[in-house]
Amino acid sequence: MTITDEATASSPLRRSLTAPLIGSAVFVVVDQLTKWWALNTLDDGHTIHLLWTLRFALAFNQGMAFSRGTGLGRVIAVVALIVVVALAKSLRTNVDGRARLATVLIIGGALGNVVDRAFRGTGWLGGAVVDFIDLQWWPVFNVADMGIVCGAILLAYTVVKPARRPEYPRG
Repeated sequence: MTITDEATASSPLRRSLTAPLIGSAVFVVVDQLTKWWALNTLDDGHTIHLLWTLRFALAFNQGMAFSRGTGLGRVIAVVALIVVVALAKSLRTNVDGRARLATVLIIGGALGNVVDRAFRGTGWLGGAVVDFIDLQWWPVFNVADMGIVCGAILLAYTVVKPARRPEYPRG
């Protein structure tokens, strides 16, 4: 195989990974912008009531979902990075658009929370995740958490309801 052949052979692979990885990066940026807004708007204990029980109130989570594993932030971040790498590799072979979208949401959400742990604290991955969406009857969460949960639900759905493959006439 020549250099030209190798470049041609790898370009569809690069193309198939480019859009999902850009989508994940955009999701991280949106997540970080919302957290920046929350830190600047809600930092003095200010609460914004929106609708019924929905409000914005600043909280910090050093654990994982439902504040479990407090103090294990570094371990959680490393596991999240391993999951991100595995999911990114799965994008190479996954052709189901729904599963690819789910993977983008999970990767973006996981990286959004890892960024918090990396840059919003002291020491290596010692920071807390910024949460601010408060339903008052559910633990406080953020945009990254929504991406992870929605992505996981969509991914599970694609397993239960696989995409139909088009049937081609035989003959």
